[in-house]
Amino acid sequence: MNVFSRLFPMPLHSILLLIVWLMLNNTLSVGHILLGSVLAIVIPLLCEPLRVPQLKIKKPFKAISYIFFVLKDVAVANIEVAFLVMGPMRRIKPGLVAVPLDLSDAFPITVLASSVTMTPGTVSAEVSADKHWLYVHVLNMPEDEQEVIDLIKQRYESRVKEIFEC
Repeated sequence: MNVFSRLFPMPLHSILLLIVWLMLNNTLSVGHILLGSVLAIVIPLLCEPLRVPQLKIKKPFKAISYIFFVLKDVAVANIEVAFLVMGPMRRIKPGLVAVPLDLSDAFPITVLASSVTMTPGTVSAEVSADKHWLYVHVLNMPEDEQEVIDLIKQRYESRVKEIFEC
């Protein structure tokens, strides 16, 4: 490990800390640049032992397309939920479904759970302690809960697995 990487374990964070410090103080005085630089070095050094290694995105272009895919689903689901809640309340049948997970690492599970939560009509309620189940609250549960499970696994989990190659 070279001196630079020991001094700057998170170089992007250090640069951002310095920029934010200078913006918060609204000055480019030498004193604030020096103090901001010291903080930009010391804070990441203190936080480095707390970092949890995460899986890296193996296919960044698939990740970008996934973002647009989820955004499209969010837009469509917003319209569907709007029509649902504008109609008679008796049409709404909320439910909770347990989705079995093929993912095991925390970051891909978080991406999946966040995708489900961002889509109106569904909310990720909990991940089981053994990371084998994602509990999802559904605003309008179909007769067969397997439809929801298949939708989440095919539309989201399969793509997340592909992005992280896990």
